Amino acid sequence: MKKIIAAFLIISFSFAYAQNADSIVKKANENLLGKTSKGESTMRIVRPDWTREISMKFWSKGTDFYLIYITAPARDKGEVFLKRYNEIWNYMPSINRIIKIPPSMMGQSWMGSDFKNNDLLKQNSLVTDYKHKIVGQETINNYACYKIELTPKPDAAVVWGKVYLWISKKGYMILKAEYFDEDIQLKYTQTTDDIQKVSGRLLPMTMKMVDNQEAGRSTEFHYSNIVFNKPIPNSFFSKNRMKHLK
Repeated sequence: MKKIIAAFLIISFSFAYAQNADSIVKKANENLLGKTSKGESTMRIVRPDWTREISMKFWSKGTDFYLIYITAPARDKGEVFLKRYNEIWNYMPSINRIIKIPPSMMGQSWMGSDFKNNDLLKQNSLVTDYKHKIVGQETINNYACYKIELTPKPDAAVVWGKVYLWISKKGYMILKAEYFDEDIQLKYTQTTDDIQKVSGRLLPMTMKMVDNQEAGRSTEFHYSNIVFNKPIPNSFFSKNRMKHLK
């Protein structure tokens, strides 16, 4: 009887631990996105032979709606990207056309960066498409963090063969991430800096993604003027809006 009780306690503890990991990843995603968000960012793309900076404004609502308006450089100003549910649209002012990004282009680089079009589409993927397991605890940027291993669920249409997230116990911030390809080789390392309190939550204002397989390649985001949880109607995220943003 004692062995049965002990086994039951071990199973119950393991289940609760797994549930805790799921909850931590979900809270981290919610902290990052909020119910809605609005702000500005500058993206710096570094390559062995060149460096490029792109400035933008952005609006989001949950994981279904996202709108990005490019404000600089001059040659890209006015270009807009819209995500609505499972579709992404691109407005190109130079030809005054709105183009739907087809599935064949989802794996291509977004604006020449280390992010893909698919990263815009599947913002909730780390929550829904992976199994989560706490595998350790470490300190990042002076914050005690859970180290969580993410492995793809069966038949999940994902890019990464494995992901590790370091999520702070205070504020549920993703302070570090490692992304492994299908061969479980480290492809990208994501780090963060400049943690500030924004709309009542802690948030890293700088995020850097480094390519571990190709030297001299990285993408860095600097965020500013972010506001969370201000009402934005669904109608704001429309194709008609794309041509009239400023």
